[in-house]
Amino acid sequence: METPSQTLCFVGMDVSKANLDVFLRPQGVEFQVANTANGIQTLIEKLKAYLIGLVVLEATGGYEQEAFVCLNAALIPTVRINPRQARDFAKATGKLAKSDKIDARALAHYAAAIQPELRPVPDEATRALQALLDRRRQVVDMLVAEKNRLSISHASVRERVREHITWLDQELDDLNDQLQQALKDHPHWQEQSDRLRSVPGVGPVLTTTLLADLPELGQLDRKKIAA
Repeated sequence: METPSQTLCFVGMDVSKANLDVFLRPQGVEFQVANTANGIQTLIEKLKAYLIGLVVLEATGGYEQEAFVCLNAALIPTVRINPRQARDFAKATGKLAKSDKIDARALAHYAAAIQPELRPVPDEATRALQALLDRRRQVVDMLVAEKNRLSISHASVRERVREHITWLDQELDDLNDQLQQALKDHPHWQEQSDRLRSVPGVGPVLTTTLLADLPELGQLDRKKIAA
């Protein structure tokens, strides 16, 4: 007779800054570990007692990064999904809580029902590129906020806001330079970037975003991209 540990299981993991909440389906096992190096090691040891079909977790602004990398390094198949995918699935199955929180149970259900395709884990260079892009998005958001704020600022602080906008403009320029340098430092990225930018409407920011978040797109030829 098959034991619970021999039954193929699908794992949902709800990620926060402090903790990882885990649910195994169909076993119904749930537990929590700290979102730390030691906690992730404990997680891996617990999961290795089961026949894991897939682990699904949400992209949560970077809090999931270490767990995602370590689980895959331990040969535990793990997929990181966009929160919108999880929320749409929860709505479709009538499992969306009033708080709109997508918990580990819902993610385990998603893992079993959808079984999203595994993708290669980004290497350190790609993760560094992703970090630069994330910072660029943050700076752009701050610039928009400060420029909106400038028009309603009191005269006593308006010059400070202008100074901050100037600093943010320079920071954005520096980040753009770093992103372009990152492409030059990796010839295969530069080649893929040139290929992507040969498609009308594809600019440097979109190209770099595609290479960081969807590196497999860089392997497509122009005809496939244009199609």
